[in-house]
Amino acid sequence: MATEIYIPDEKDLSILRILQKDAKLSIRDIAVRINLSPTPTHERIKRLEKLGIIKGYTTVVDRKKINKGMVVICMVALNVHNKKTAGVFIEQVGKLKEVVEFYNISGEFDFMLKILAANMDDFHEFFVNKLSEIEGIGQTKSIFVMNSIKESYQII
Repeated sequence: MATEIYIPDEKDLSILRILQKDAKLSIRDIAVRINLSPTPTHERIKRLEKLGIIKGYTTVVDRKKINKGMVVICMVALNVHNKKTAGVFIEQVGKLKEVVEFYNISGEFDFMLKILAANMDDFHEFFVNKLSEIEGIGQTKSIFVMNSIKESYQII
């Protein structure tokens, strides 16, 4: 799949950096920070949204404070490599709220899942009663994160 590339100028990059740090700022506050008037600042933000560069606005939640302190990276290899099996797997895993990141990868495994759980019992319940019930799984490998060194949502 080809993705259209947009090369943002310095003003757009500044807007993106500001919004990644605090998306609740007003247009006026952003405009002051980038030395532009509010109307063109607003137009730039709307253009970035329309182009899909700004995909949405969200709240970053402290997972530990809502009892989701355990992070598990789960690698999954399918037992059959065809479009149908992969499609069903992707559809089913996409519905699991415990899976917060989901990647198709190369190498020994086909997929990598980032899973949040309250504790080992919670993860075990998820693994046995949800993940392992999905057809097509051949092999899994779970890696338990001991400490988060860096977690960032800022890509610019």
